[in-house]
Amino acid sequence: MKLIIVGGGGREHAIIKKLKENPAVEEIFALPGNGGMTDDAVCVDISAKDISGIAKFAKENSIDYAVVAPDDPLVLGCVDKLEDMGIPCFGPRANAAIIEGSKVFSKNLMKKYNIPTAAYEVFSDLNAALAYIETAPMPTVVKADGLALGKGVIIAQTREEAKAAVLEIMQDKKFGASGDRIVVEEFLEGPEVSVLSFTDGKTVVPMISSMDHKRAGDNDTGLNTGGMGTVAPNPYYTKEIADVCMEKIFLPTINAMNAEGRTFKGCLYFGLMLTKDGPKVIEYNCRFGDPETQVVLPLLESDLLTVMKAVTEEKLSKTEVRFSKNHACCVIMASKGYPQSYEKGFEMNIPAEISDSVYVAGALRKDGKLLTNGGRVLGATAVEETLEKAIKSAYALVDRISFENAYFRRDIGARAMKAGKE
Repeated sequence: MKLIIVGGGGREHAIIKKLKENPAVEEIFALPGNGGMTDDAVCVDISAKDISGIAKFAKENSIDYAVVAPDDPLVLGCVDKLEDMGIPCFGPRANAAIIEGSKVFSKNLMKKYNIPTAAYEVFSDLNAALAYIETAPMPTVVKADGLALGKGVIIAQTREEAKAAVLEIMQDKKFGASGDRIVVEEFLEGPEVSVLSFTDGKTVVPMISSMDHKRAGDNDTGLNTGGMGTVAPNPYYTKEIADVCMEKIFLPTINAMNAEGRTFKGCLYFGLMLTKDGPKVIEYNCRFGDPETQVVLPLLESDLLTVMKAVTEEKLSKTEVRFSKNHACCVIMASKGYPQSYEKGFEMNIPAEISDSVYVAGALRKDGKLLTNGGRVLGATAVEETLEKAIKSAYALVDRISFENAYFRRDIGARAMKAGKE
């Protein structure tokens, strides 16, 4: 089989490595991919947002199956285009990808179908939003409606911070048209959990839970990023909580999307907060999370392509999806200064014997050398019998990788290690 994977980051590299395990896979093309995944896929310089370019390449190269991984092409209708050409895909069509593409849509969906989430208000008028901030309880959360590379969410501790967030999004257009509308919502407290799930629109199969580390600095300080590391499973996510989530969140969400005529097929990501009042949805993503994928897929024992095809063909209920009982830890190595300004173009050294455990997100090949080319450069993932061992092994991997300007958090997994002692 010949496959294309749309996207070019660490998440896509993790998906590609897992798909390669299927002996039926002859060739994988990454569009656009990056210089760090050239040993695992043929990288083709077509942007993930170039839907017509992707479709043209797929047709000319007789592609058998496509995996559309990032949010942008999903919301732009990449799956619609490929499926309409007769190419089976993993990923939701545009009318279902709106569950991430519009926070206003997803919040209204949860309200309509009684899916637990934070209380909220929606604003398209700047002055009305600022007036609301004057009386809203603090802290509060301000979100741009549309896609913003995972950075369109601001937790404001004070009214001044909340007003600044509203102005930044709605007036200064920091996230462009994504900020034409905003959601201002209640600040929830409790452990945060990421649960990715396979769904064919009828059956929901949750994957291993994980814990992301969003802040740039140790002890959860600094700016929000796309994620500085993950561990799986998340120790706060017990079997009892998982059962509640299936009954009150997962199945109701799939049923709600069906009722709205927006059947969701692909990977639906549930960002949850385990509050004193029970689990609540913070956000939905219409795709695999990044960097959660880098700890979840290494624990998948079933064949990924078989599972993906079962989703496409709506046969998920008849397909075994099995995960290891081991633990995984992924440490992200970034460019110093991320998520703001940073330098790139530094040579990377990744020893060949550990390359199977490294997922490259931001790199290019130039004159035979691998150079840094992004904020988040790579993720180093270790799988071990215990969380403690996985964390230790992940940092041992990091110690063997080098590039100038490298930065990483030194406490990935520390919060999870404390979970059992609270």
